[in-house]
Amino acid sequence: MSETVKRRQNTKMVPAPSHGIIPERDLYDSPVLEARHLGIEFGGLKAVDDFNLVIGKTEIAGLIGPNGAGKTTVFNLLTKVYQPTMGSIMLNGRDMHGMNTVQANKLGIARTFQNIRLFDNMTVEDNVRIGLHNQISYGMFSGIFRMPAYWQGEKRQHEKAMELLSIFDMQDMAKAQAGSLPYGAQRRLEIVRALATKPSLLLLDEPAAGMNPHETEELMNNIARIRDQFHIAIMLIEHDMNLVMGVCEGICVLNYGRIIAKGTPDEIQSNPTVIEAYLGKKKEG
Repeated sequence: MSETVKRRQNTKMVPAPSHGIIPERDLYDSPVLEARHLGIEFGGLKAVDDFNLVIGKTEIAGLIGPNGAGKTTVFNLLTKVYQPTMGSIMLNGRDMHGMNTVQANKLGIARTFQNIRLFDNMTVEDNVRIGLHNQISYGMFSGIFRMPAYWQGEKRQHEKAMELLSIFDMQDMAKAQAGSLPYGAQRRLEIVRALATKPSLLLLDEPAAGMNPHETEELMNNIARIRDQFHIAIMLIEHDMNLVMGVCEGICVLNYGRIIAKGTPDEIQSNPTVIEAYLGKKKEG
């Protein structure tokens, strides 16, 4: 059993003031995310309905459910790709009503995508530096005339990019073209780029897709290490149940756009409603 799994099993989940459950260590900090009665309709069809969720300041949370349950739609609502038709989202205590994706990112939410979205023709380092754009310390004047402040800023950006790449031991790939990387490395690069924006909540949409068992085990350990190193919350959509049950502390299960269960991994694994949603109702003989 890996250290990550042992630590997850030792995490005590407790009731939060806003009718959710969060890790006990986060009880005295404000939740990083509170979604209240969140919903969206497309042409009269409720894709997400009455979605309520609280995520603790350093929680690793999971959002699972059958295909078509509405999981990616929830991520699109939280990152303001879609504007909800009902409900509210609080990030770090601030109401995100009316914000766009750029404003949401500046407030502290970053994500990866189900289908990898990298700048394939740019280098690995430049992909990461795009994520560092909101940390540029020199002004336009210094940049145009290549003044000392520009070169100092460029040096800091390079050092930060290399530091972030080292999380996945990718610093030796810095000058490689992003599109030339193996699939698993591209997945890892997308996570690094998201981290470069300094999020307080990182959303990972199927991070283990296309990875072999060894890469998935490595990813599980790295997710826990990222949380510890950056003191952030992480929420992931994932179909690999070994990863979900191994690293997530609280899990929310979605089906047909509605939450059907919330709880710890042990509670979710034994929940008959969840089992039925995944496997179908057992026919009576």
